[in-house]
Parts: sequence; C-alpha cells; structure tokens
Amino acid sequence: MTTTGQFMTAGVDEAGRGPLAGPVVAGAVILNPQLPIVGLADSKQLSASVRNELAAEIEQKAAAWSVAWADAAEIDVINILQATFLAMRRAIMGLSLWPQAVEIDGNRLPNLIFHGQSLPGKATVGGDALIDAISAASILAKVRRDNIMQNFERLHPGYGFAQHKGYGTAMHRANIARLGPCVQHRLSFRPISEMRRSLQSIRQTE
Repeated sequence: MTTTGQFMTAGVDEAGRGPLAGPVVAGAVILNPQLPIVGLADSKQLSASVRNELAAEIEQKAAAWSVAWADAAEIDVINILQATFLAMRRAIMGLSLWPQAVEIDGNRLPNLIFHGQSLPGKATVGGDALIDAISAASILAKVRRDNIMQNFERLHPGYGFAQHKGYGTAMHRANIARLGPCVQHRLSFRPISEMRRSLQSIRQTE
C-alpha cells in the first residue's frame, strides 16, 4: 500500500451505499506522515475490533479527519449516488485543515467546487485498498455507520439493525414484512417500495 504522497491530500471514502436502511456515511482524512499508522486497509477486509482500534488511532494521529453523512430521507429525495457525493462534500468541508487535493475511492468524483474554487481530485477504483488516506477514511466511515445503526436498534427495536446494519438480509426483509418500514428505511429502494406496495395490497383486501 502507498501513502498519498502529499501532506495536505485528503483521502475520502464512503460506507453504506447498498443497505436498505440508514445513512450513507463518508469519511475524509489527511494523514500526518510523521505519525504513520500500521495496518490500514479496506475497511471491509478488517474485523470490527481491528476497525475500532484503527479508527481510534486515526483520530489521534491524523493531521485532520471528518465524518459526515446523508440520511435516508435525503437519499430518497436525491438518489443514492448524489447522497453519497453530498456526504463526501460534507466530510471534506468538515476538515479542520483545508486540503490541497482529494483522492476518492471509486470511478467518479463529487462536485469539488468550494467557495468558487475548484479543489483538485482523483478517483481511484479500489483506492480503499491502495491508498492509505482513503483506507483511513473508509475505516472511519464504516465505524461511524456501524455505531449509528447500533443506536437505531434502540430507537427502532425489532428490525435487527445492530446485526445486519441495514443490509437486505433475509432476517431484515422478514422484519420489514412483519413491521413495515420505519423512518430509517430508504423508501426509494426497490425492495422497500415493492414490500410497501405488497403490504398496501394486502391491507386493501382485508
């Protein structure tokens, strides 16, 4: 794995594009080359305990870091891609140091014009496994999103958010069918919209 090579380059990545519920969360990290962090990798390849340990180290050692999100209601209004870009912009704007450039995991860049100035950006497919700053952003985003979903378990009991984190597992789909969607569900996502139509049809025939 390589470093970004620029002290003021921010790595940006997201967590939670695919689930049926919860926010899409983005992290932005400017690493400090004087304080290296061992073990950075794609967050999906790390255990929860290792992610949590690395997240604490990133927050302690990074030159700057930020986490932001777009919630389910915003996803329904502007679609998941634009909501992901919105979360990324919010994460970048939340940095305590303004980066000279950003490197983003994926093949598309969000709008990088801030206050009338264009911020240089580069998109790298698989960047969360190749570029340390993106890996760090991926870890922060994943840890924060998991924590949010665990909190939703207490607010919306019965869906199993703490276990599946909003992904469309068989258990999650069964619980939606039993309880109906809650405010954390992405109503624009096809599985949810189809289940809502099915539930409405059943109620109309009762």
